[in-house]
Amino acid sequence: MTQSSDNKQAKIAAADRTANWRTRLKDYQERLDNDPSEVLSIEGRLTRMVGLTLEAVGFQAPVGSRCEVQGANGKLIEAEVVGFSGEILYLMPTGDVRGLVPNARVRPIRSDSQVPVGEALLGRVVDGACKPLDGKGPIKVKDRVPLHGEPINPLARAPVREHLDVGVQAVNALLSVGRGQRMGLFAGSGVGKSVLLGMMTKYTEADVIVVGLIGERGREVKEFIEDILGEEGLKRAVVVASPADHSPLMRLHGAMLATSIAEYFRDQGKQVLLLMDSLTRYAQAQREIALAIGEPPATKGYPPSVFSLLPQLVERAGNGANGGAITAIYTVLTEGDDQQDPIADAARAILDGHIVLSRQLAESGIYPAIDVEASISRVMPQIIDSTHLEQAQKFKQIYSTYRQNQDLINVGAYARGSDGKIDEAIAMFPNLQAMIKQGMSEAVNWQQSVNSLTMLMQQPPPQATGVMQTPTIINQG
Repeated sequence: MTQSSDNKQAKIAAADRTANWRTRLKDYQERLDNDPSEVLSIEGRLTRMVGLTLEAVGFQAPVGSRCEVQGANGKLIEAEVVGFSGEILYLMPTGDVRGLVPNARVRPIRSDSQVPVGEALLGRVVDGACKPLDGKGPIKVKDRVPLHGEPINPLARAPVREHLDVGVQAVNALLSVGRGQRMGLFAGSGVGKSVLLGMMTKYTEADVIVVGLIGERGREVKEFIEDILGEEGLKRAVVVASPADHSPLMRLHGAMLATSIAEYFRDQGKQVLLLMDSLTRYAQAQREIALAIGEPPATKGYPPSVFSLLPQLVERAGNGANGGAITAIYTVLTEGDDQQDPIADAARAILDGHIVLSRQLAESGIYPAIDVEASISRVMPQIIDSTHLEQAQKFKQIYSTYRQNQDLINVGAYARGSDGKIDEAIAMFPNLQAMIKQGMSEAVNWQQSVNSLTMLMQQPPPQATGVMQTPTIINQG
């Protein structure tokens, strides 16, 4: 009795499926009869959804192409093909996935991975899909460039030979940045990297500023635009914001879009400053996608594809062949202040230098909390004269001598006169520390920075005493 009932239900279900296919075939036939030139797209169906990963069968599409998934009430959800296994395609949605149902229709759509760019982007705030977030209406541009960029022949790149004034005294004098350099800003949470990035945004000489806020708090987007850029700064800037609540795919696209926009202006011969906060969130977005589709983790949960994508993104910045340049500053979040974090370690290897912020200095009220000992600019010898380089090296030697013996000095275990270099370091340390400190609203240009370093290194050191000296005020004119 039960078997007969099951057979009957199976026949009814089969008849329903047959009727459904006949209806769809009839619909397609009518569309072809009305317009023979129409090309009917192949459709598949959604078979599985785990987290943010969708699995579809019934059609083929290349990796990187876009699809539309039809949810409840006809809602269309856009997704991108991020991998495949046999007949199964893995999709990652670009937005909210609520409303999806089993066996939902999946249709590949035309996608050329091109993004709109143009002068009309200046002064605008967009998301990872280049859709405006500022409520100023649509962005009318005609040019389009590849989202993933076009690789540049390394021999066609102009070398980094000219310094760039970033308006921060310690960076200008001790960690000089060149036009076309890729610099890393390494720091743990709450040490002041966003503030230092904001200072560079306001004070750096550049024709165009492109800011990529990737995976950060949504609150910081508006604060960065209003408090750091301001109305005047926004006029020459493009802000690409893809906060932490956006899908990992949109966070990836946000970083690539910001780089594509910077490339467009560089190719016009302009000097571009690209600020990306942060490179770590970009890597974490790729980790989410890779692990979701089954890629095995390699180092602390990061799969190999992460370490392949990082240089692909960073290498797009730098000097062009026509006089334009992208000077890029990438923030790198060192989790737990661990400088051997996999992303921090990989970033150091592909960047042209790094500025490390110290939690100890920040807790002592020293801002910007730049750890001069741990920081370096690899192009500095090529962009400054020998006198400036010698003075910067002497500054680091004296500063390092004090820091290495700081514990002995603080507990009174060091006897004055035991070592001339330590005596000099003790006497000069207050002035060295004053050289690093700078207010958020204070800009120190390149020439002022070099003059301050020259005066500090040429003046005779004061006599060391058992108490800390009062810093000498250096004339920055």
